[in-house]
Amino acid sequence: MSGTFVGMPAFPEAAREAVGDRTLRGNLRHATHTIRAKRAKAVAEVSDWAELREAGKRIKDHTLRHLDDYLVQLEEAVTAAGGTVHWAADAEEANRIVAELVKETGESEVVKVKSMATQEIGLNEALQTEGIRAYETDLAELIVQLGKDRPSHILVPAIHRNRGEIRDVFRAEMGEWGRPAPEGLTDTPAELAEAARLHLREKFLRAKVGISGANFMVAETGTLVVVESEGNGRMCLTLPETLISVVGIEKVVPTWRDLEVFLQTLPRSSTAERMNPYTSMWTGTTDGDGPRVFHLVLLDNGRTDTLADEVGRQALRCIRCSACLNVCPVYERAGGHAYGSVYPGPIGAILSPQLRGTRSEIDASLPYASSLCGACYEVCPVAIDIPEVLVHLRERVVEGGPATRDGNKVVLKPAKGHAGERAAMRAARWAFARPGALRAGQRLASRTRRFHPRALPGPGRAWSASRELPAVPAEPFRDWWQRTRGSEEGPE
Repeated sequence: MSGTFVGMPAFPEAAREAVGDRTLRGNLRHATHTIRAKRAKAVAEVSDWAELREAGKRIKDHTLRHLDDYLVQLEEAVTAAGGTVHWAADAEEANRIVAELVKETGESEVVKVKSMATQEIGLNEALQTEGIRAYETDLAELIVQLGKDRPSHILVPAIHRNRGEIRDVFRAEMGEWGRPAPEGLTDTPAELAEAARLHLREKFLRAKVGISGANFMVAETGTLVVVESEGNGRMCLTLPETLISVVGIEKVVPTWRDLEVFLQTLPRSSTAERMNPYTSMWTGTTDGDGPRVFHLVLLDNGRTDTLADEVGRQALRCIRCSACLNVCPVYERAGGHAYGSVYPGPIGAILSPQLRGTRSEIDASLPYASSLCGACYEVCPVAIDIPEVLVHLRERVVEGGPATRDGNKVVLKPAKGHAGERAAMRAARWAFARPGALRAGQRLASRTRRFHPRALPGPGRAWSASRELPAVPAEPFRDWWQRTRGSEEGPE
């Protein structure tokens, strides 16, 4: 995975700074609450939502179990339809393939559809080093690019910006990238959208190469699917002479029939719409219609390693709807940049450490970027049990153990800074395995309760700095049960 965001401080430090930004917190609170309410209303309209959710989960799990077969079938179908398939093991290989394909056209500019996969591998930066300029055409991605910023949300990358900030970015930066912002541009949404439309239109009409991702790939026919709300995707997918799509291998689904499920759940979970305004599908190339050359770059970049983890692999079900971000109390207060990845929020907290590993400080801290409230699991349209994976990854960080990295089975060392946690967990395991010792410890804690500190000492300070230390009851539960229930069967 790209090192674009690695090197940032660990999540607690980055989040502490973000929480102090009142403007950021206000922008996030307003946006996430609005999207959350609209999504709840859209989902409530569907009487069989639970069944659709279960169907999506089963389709994804089946596909992941047979991913090798479906990817081969996809390659054969794309090739038969006139496309060319390339396999990329990691970000470096994917970037090299795309750069070479663009150079072969003789062009030095490309237009892009919003794509998480290309952000993940740092494609724009890689193309820049090869003298190729990539123009983002999604409105929010355009705002981020013009502002020399980073995306902070999967669906709404510029969610941390308000209208006044966007106006200022357009006024200051548009002229450097093409058509300048109109004179007297205000912060009204209609004017901002029109400024973006005029700025992008000349790029659409001039571009010879388009780059996209895909929401889904159909193995049965070799069809790729992009869903979006602005129409910029349709322009990038149809006007250029050459189209290059970079797609994670987990995005494949077996048949057209499977799309029925996801084209119902994805719009409602992401934009709270019954159907996306633009759903573009293409199968290879067709004479006289759309691009004359089509390349599909299938990206692994840690996905096969993730697939090898029986608990963590469920993260590969993700359809990038971002519903988990909009309900997460941690994301709402810390924002997306604190996660140090293009995948922020709860899904990023389990996906990034698996794709990149937990060697870096930021990746080792991500599994702890959660209160484990479970709201993310409740809204996930493919039933990813994010809290389960978070706890699983916390164990990996603290204890180390077997894992798969770069296709090889390895034994990870425990991450630094967790010695106290390991000692506490081992002490708890010892006590819980010995009822007599546990009972004695509970009684001692109750009898000395008035001497207990208000905060934990040593490494425990990090926990009690933001939480109240629970008061120990005057009587342990076991003693209370024995005293009130006598000889009745107890909780032993």
